[in-house]
Amino acid sequence: MSTNTAVADRIEIADLFARFARLLDEKRWADADTVFADDVAVHSPRGGELRGIDNVVDFMRKSEVEGQQAQHLTTDLLAEIDGDEAAVSAYSLVFYYRDGQAPHFTGGLRMGGIAVRTPAGWRFREQRITPLWTRAS
Repeated sequence: MSTNTAVADRIEIADLFARFARLLDEKRWADADTVFADDVAVHSPRGGELRGIDNVVDFMRKSEVEGQQAQHLTTDLLAEIDGDEAAVSAYSLVFYYRDGQAPHFTGGLRMGGIAVRTPAGWRFREQRITPLWTRAS
């Protein structure tokens, strides 16, 4: 793999994490295929193990809290790329708030998993979400 390809892959994987955060914050569930492979598996304490993009989207829709917004900030991205697959991880700070108000709940979590190169670009095939801490305001 050339240096240019490796750099491009890392940029695209960083964009994948950013697209995921925006999808969550903007509740754009119809765009889930821009971040997840069809056969995605998501593991989290809240949802347990979810398999398939439709089940993941259904869980996200049902998890919405009326009037509550979220802001996800993603940091410390790592990607170990091996051809068309990458072991990926990042930290996320999540601020939950109501329009015009300071956050009432904040959490830190670690996201890890596998991203795969598809004809449409990099997508998450597996995600493991591990909460690290929370703080209620």
